[in-house]
Amino acid sequence: MVTRAERDLVQEQLEYLHRRHLSIGDDHVASFYPPEMEAQRHLFGVAGTNVDGTQWSVGDCAHRFPLQSISKVFTYALALEDNGREATLNRVGVEPSGDPFNSITFDEARNRPHNPMVNAGALVAANLVRGRDPAEKVERLVDRLRTYAGNPDLHVDKEIFEREMVSNDRNLALSYLMRSLGMIDGDIEDNIVVYLSACSVQVTAVELSVMGTTLANGGVNPHSGSRALGRQHVRDVISVMSTCGMYNAAGEWAYDVGIPAKSGVSGGIVTAIPNYFGLGLFSPGLDVYGNSVRGIGLCRELSARFGLHMFAGPTESRFGRVAQPSQQQPDS
Repeated sequence: MVTRAERDLVQEQLEYLHRRHLSIGDDHVASFYPPEMEAQRHLFGVAGTNVDGTQWSVGDCAHRFPLQSISKVFTYALALEDNGREATLNRVGVEPSGDPFNSITFDEARNRPHNPMVNAGALVAANLVRGRDPAEKVERLVDRLRTYAGNPDLHVDKEIFEREMVSNDRNLALSYLMRSLGMIDGDIEDNIVVYLSACSVQVTAVELSVMGTTLANGGVNPHSGSRALGRQHVRDVISVMSTCGMYNAAGEWAYDVGIPAKSGVSGGIVTAIPNYFGLGLFSPGLDVYGNSVRGIGLCRELSARFGLHMFAGPTESRFGRVAQPSQQQPDS
């Protein structure tokens, strides 16, 4: 359990780092997605949730933003649950591609996308989600997102979804190419609906932190106690976040920050440190890889201050890790 002193220490450090990175200029901002988000460049929210339910928040944590590529984590998780580890691995790999998220490149030796955190792999993962039709698949995905976040009101934002569908030529081309190669089957446009619907669900930084903590807590939401993912699949999901979650800057992230994470071009980042806590961050200014500039900077400093790198030694934290490992959750 987190003590009051530990809770106050983390809050103090988050507030300090939030102020510090809020004041950083736009020298490293390469783009905003969509471009009109530039008008909201000032927004910056950081939230954390511990596996015991303790929460911290600083800044614009009530602002809603679309999951975008962060949804790939949870689509992949449901694909694993629906098909099992080996069947899913036969269709989508787990190797970092080293290419941009929308690249038209594949693991040619195995005839599959490199990993589920790039568009090609996420489209295959969406194809693997079970359901009679796109509507049932979307409902299953959204319902599972509600369990992760602990918010029964999460839904697909129709305006965002329709905008995404209009600018979707590359995903369509990628999908038709994969179908011609036997990587994907069924109706292409139906599958695109499933993929983009998950991307269009809006969350807050606080909800995103709970989603990360649900993974960190063995697949169980720390507030509701509801299981969002079977424990046997949690390790696989967090492993792919560690190696492939930060677009083609994933290697640098693993080297410098060392926290399992996934980013999205809306400016969000979710992290999951097994048995400890999850973070949800939002700031719309993006670097050349499509990652939040402020989010990256804050996570880098937070990792160094608290020794959060997955390979950090026990003496590398200035404060000691906050929170004790969670008790093992039942499998169902």
